[in-house]
Amino acid sequence: MKCYPRFCKVYRHGDRSPVKAYPKDVHQESAWPQGFGQLTQIGMRQHWDLGQELRRRYRGFLNESYDRHEIYVRSTDVDRTLMSAEANLAGLYPPAGSQVFNPNITWQPIPVHTLPETEDRLLKFPVLPCPKYLKLQEETRLSAEYIKKTQDNLEFLQMVANQTGVTDCSLESIWTVSDVLFCEKSHNLSLPDWATPDVLARLSDLKDFSFVFLFGLHERVQKARLQGGLLVTRILKNITAAQQNATNGLKLMMYSAHDTTIGALQMALNVYNGKQTPYAGCHIIELYEESPGNFTVEMYFRNESGKPPYNISLPGCNHTCPFQDFQRLLQPVITENWYQECQLANKDQDTIAVCVCVCFFFFLPFFGGCSALCSAGRLLFFGSIQCFF
Repeated sequence: MKCYPRFCKVYRHGDRSPVKAYPKDVHQESAWPQGFGQLTQIGMRQHWDLGQELRRRYRGFLNESYDRHEIYVRSTDVDRTLMSAEANLAGLYPPAGSQVFNPNITWQPIPVHTLPETEDRLLKFPVLPCPKYLKLQEETRLSAEYIKKTQDNLEFLQMVANQTGVTDCSLESIWTVSDVLFCEKSHNLSLPDWATPDVLARLSDLKDFSFVFLFGLHERVQKARLQGGLLVTRILKNITAAQQNATNGLKLMMYSAHDTTIGALQMALNVYNGKQTPYAGCHIIELYEESPGNFTVEMYFRNESGKPPYNISLPGCNHTCPFQDFQRLLQPVITENWYQECQLANKDQDTIAVCVCVCFFFFLPFFGGCSALCSAGRLLFFGSIQCFF
C-alpha cells in the first residue's frame, strides 16, 4: 500500500548544562564551557542521532534530500532548542549531490523558525500573563494533595535549603537543585557529601511533582484550556489541513521545545506519565488515511534511547483513533477566546509572555521502515514536539 506521511512531532532539546547553580555550589558557571543552560556536545549528538533515526523511519515518505515544501521547523527562542533543531536537521538531511556547497562540510543550512519569547504562545509554557491560570495555581496550593506533599517534606526541604543556600526552597522551586545535581552527576563533576543516592531520588520525585503542579493536580481541564490546549488547538488545525489536502506538500511539522512544553501538551491530552520528559524525548502524532475519507490518528512517545517509541492512547479511544473521535474528545481543552478566559481585557493591551519548559528533549523515535507504517493504512501526517528545559 502506498504511504503518504503527514506527521507532527514535539521533542525536548538535548543534554544541556544546568540553567543556574545554587548559592553554595562549588561548580559555578565557569565550570561549563558555554555557561548555563547551553546544549552540550552530548546533546548535539543526541539530536543528530534522532535526525538519523527519523530519516530511516520515514525513508520513502520524506525526500532523501531536503525539500523546503515537505518540512516546517519551529523552535522556542532559546539557544539550546535552536541548536537541537539544527543538529536534528543535520542528521535528517545530510547534503548530497547538488546540495553539497562545500565538499569538506557534511552539513547544509535549513531554516528553523522562531518568535521572541514574549510573543510565543505555542511552545513556551506556562503562557503568561493569565490571571485565571494564576488563580488556579493559588487554588492548587490549597489542595489536600499539595498541602500533604508539603507537610511530608518540610524537614527535607529545610535540609536542602541549609545545604544549598537557596532561600525559597519549596515544592515549586526544588527542581532547580535537582537539575543542578543531575547535570553535574551526568558530566562527572563532584557532588557534595549530602547528595546521597536517597537524597537524589527524593529530589527527583519532588521535581516530577513540580511539573504535575504546573498543569494538573487541581482543575486539570481548566488549566489545559489556558496552557497546553493552545498547542493541541494548533495540532488539530494542522491535522485538519492535512486531511483536507491543504498543506501544499507539507509532510512534517517539527517543534523543538522544552520538557514543560511536552508536559503541558501531554497533560492537556491526559496522557502524562508523571515523569519529566528526558533529553530528546519525543511526542509523535501521525495521521493515516485507512480508506478514502476514513482518517485515523495514532500517537507515540519516545522517552528512551535505543528503544522504539511506545503507543499512547487518548482516553476514551483506541490507539488507532478515528479522527472525528480524536477531535471530539479534545474539545473540552479547546478555548475559542484565550484572552477572555484568562480574564485579559484586550489582546492589544497586554503583552503575552509565553514560558515553555517542555524540556523534553525527545529522542526522535527509532522506527522501522515504511512498510511497518503502511500495514495499518496510509500515513498522512506525523508530528512531534522537541522540548528542552
